[in-house]
Amino acid sequence: WTTVWTDGLTSLDRYKGRCYDIEPVAGEENQYIAYVAYPLDLFEEGSVTNMLTSIVGNVFGFKALRALRLEDLRIPPAYSKTFMGPPHGIQVERDKLNKYGRPLLGCTIKPKLGLSAKNYGRAVYECLRGGLDFTKDDENVNSQPFMRWRDRFLFVAEALFKS
Repeated sequence: WTTVWTDGLTSLDRYKGRCYDIEPVAGEENQYIAYVAYPLDLFEEGSVTNMLTSIVGNVFGFKALRALRLEDLRIPPAYSKTFMGPPHGIQVERDKLNKYGRPLLGCTIKPKLGLSAKNYGRAVYECLRGGLDFTKDDENVNSQPFMRWRDRFLFVAEALFKS
């Protein structure tokens, strides 16, 4: 942990997570279950993404940890009430896709980084022709120099129409 001058500008004690219990894993040497609680003020109301990123994002990247797994996550009712839910339900998605009576199948295009926009569109086309209902961008895919958003959009639109 590196202390910086801005640490003195906030109440770290108020905002830090707290480990309130540690139990050894039965039959496993040097393995433990840690129970950690975070103050709700750390999380944006209604943002599942912010909550999960805050809880697991940096922690899973600690090099000092050889293995880490999230076993359970409990969300206080007061915080879960801030989640508005999707703007519409699954029926709207089924109507848009004209797919009923079965699960909707999709995937994330891989590799997540490095494809050209044209090859990304080709991958989308192959997925849809192979029977998938949808694809999605990986969270790291934005508008990088090797694949600008507009170019990707055009090649994916072409893949949708051709499939």
